[in-house]
Amino acid sequence: MKGTDRGRSAGIGALCVLAASLLWGTTGTAATFAPDVGPLAIGAAAMGLGGLLQALIAAPQIAAQASRLRDQRGTVLLGAVSVAVYPLAFYSSMHLAGVAVGTVVSIGTAPLASSLIERVVDGRRLTRRWTLAAALGLLGTALLCVAEAAHTTESTGRTSMAGTLLGIGLGLVAAATYALYSWAAHRLITRQIPSRAAMGAVFGLGGLLLVPVLLATGAPLIASWSNAAVGTYMALVPMLAGYVLFGWGLAHVPASTATTLSLLEPVVAAVLAVLVVGELLPAAGWMGIVLVVACLAVLTMPTPTRRTRGQPRNSPVDHDSSPPRKAADAVPGGGFVDFLEQRL
Repeated sequence: MKGTDRGRSAGIGALCVLAASLLWGTTGTAATFAPDVGPLAIGAAAMGLGGLLQALIAAPQIAAQASRLRDQRGTVLLGAVSVAVYPLAFYSSMHLAGVAVGTVVSIGTAPLASSLIERVVDGRRLTRRWTLAAALGLLGTALLCVAEAAHTTESTGRTSMAGTLLGIGLGLVAAATYALYSWAAHRLITRQIPSRAAMGAVFGLGGLLLVPVLLATGAPLIASWSNAAVGTYMALVPMLAGYVLFGWGLAHVPASTATTLSLLEPVVAAVLAVLVVGELLPAAGWMGIVLVVACLAVLTMPTPTRRTRGQPRNSPVDHDSSPPRKAADAVPGGGFVDFLEQRL
């Protein structure tokens, strides 16, 4: 692929991930409109129903790719389990630590987990641009998290600190599982499985795993029209539409880049928490938002090109992207995932 085409493809992928992150950023605020519904029910309804709808829409593609998906069953299973755990940890984190902190920790630390997975399992070299962007994003999310946690302690007393710390711990679990299912979906796509089939299989199976949780905790969702409206919105907009966009993005950018771009989500969540929910954000939190926006700017700015000797003036060279690799070489090794695929 030429440098220009590769850059355009990465740009489309980045826009898809950013659009998905914008939708995801509304989930925490939307959940506050159903205060009688617990975080487990919200998470199970959002990701469970959204995942089942994805699988239903992608059923023809999943059927057409059934043999390839069976060959990659270890990856599918790992992704599905991560999909099932993620919303339970994520919404519980927001419930305990607040919308801003829960979202910031869950999404803000995901790039580190994702880069570690890609480095250890895939042997992928991380670019200087990604390193700079990730440093800005992590510093920004840390400022946002510390500012919000300090404000929570000052305003509600020491007793809330234990809940905040537990929420932060669950946020780290959410970050790890988010990175895992992003990596699993990207791995399937790089092995020539279309994004709709890959996302439908992973999220559909994950949705099935969440059905028992929904049956056990979801009674409040049908107790009132407002609760039902919140559950319907979460399943259709952030989860279904958001993850369709995310799947398209993963077809064009690595999982580490996608999880870094999704740092837009805590920014949206924090701003909505201030404007809609009424949470207060200290000055350090706003500085954190500025740093996250700078991170996104670094990741999405056009790659500078330089001409080498003998190269035509209008022939760009992409110095920031890794050279294109064959699909068979895109994911060398697999460790635990390959072990699963051999045993299942």
